[in-house]
Amino acid sequence: MHRPHSPVLLVIAHGSRDPRHASTVDALVRRVRAQRPGLRVETGFLEFSVPSVRGVLESLAAEGVRDVVALPLLLTRAFHAKADIPAVLAEAPARLRVRQAEVLGPSPLLLSALERRLYEAGLTPADKSSTGVVLASAGSSDPEAIAVIAEIAREWRLTGWCAVRPAFASASLPRTEDAVRELRALGCARVAVAPYVLAPGFLPDRIARGAADADVLAGVLGPAPEVARLLLERYDGARTAVPVAVGA
Repeated sequence: MHRPHSPVLLVIAHGSRDPRHASTVDALVRRVRAQRPGLRVETGFLEFSVPSVRGVLESLAAEGVRDVVALPLLLTRAFHAKADIPAVLAEAPARLRVRQAEVLGPSPLLLSALERRLYEAGLTPADKSSTGVVLASAGSSDPEAIAVIAEIAREWRLTGWCAVRPAFASASLPRTEDAVRELRALGCARVAVAPYVLAPGFLPDRIARGAADADVLAGVLGPAPEVARLLLERYDGARTAVPVAVGA
C-alpha cells in the first residue's frame, strides 16, 4: 500500500522503438519496488514507449495524488535533463507538486554496478591490474556530459585497473573500437568493454559491435541492485527540493 505522506516516484525514461528498452526499465522499477515496499513507483516515457510522462501525471492528478518526485533515468545531465524533462514537468496539472530529482550519475554506486557486470561477464577482482576497460557511453553533444564521462574514467582507473578509457557510441569520439585498440597498444593483457548505459537499444548495440575485438563485453547496467538503490537515494534527496513551477 502506498503511504499517503510519501510522494509518488515517477521514473522518467527516454523510451525506444526497441522493446528491450521498456522491459529493462520495467525490471529496474520492479527492483526499486522490492527494495522499498510501500513506495508507489510509476514509469513514464518521453517518446516511443507508453505510457507518456504527461499521461502518467494526468492520471495521478485525477486520482488525487498531490506530491510527485520525477526522477530522470539518465546517467548524465545532458539535453534531456536540462530541457526536455523540465518542459514536460512544467505542463503537469496544477494540483500536483512535482519535484525533479537529480540524474543518476556520477555515483560510486554506478561504478559498483559496472564492476558487477564485468565480473558477471567473466572477470575477477584479481584481473583488475592487467585489464584495460573501455567505459562506453551513448555519447552526447553536451560538453558537460562528455567531461563527466572522462572524469568517471579517470576516477575508475584509480581503483586498480590497468587503464580506463572513455568511448562514445554517437556525437563524440573516440568510438568503442578505437578505445579497444588503444588499450591493446598500451599493453594491457586483456581488454573489457563496460557499457555505461541503462538499457539495450540502438546505441548499446553499436557499443557491442565496437567491442568485437575485446576479450570481455559486460551487460548493460539495467536492473542492477546498485542502480535501484541509487534511484532511491535520488528520490530521498529530492523529497525536500523546491517543486517545479507548473503551468497547466
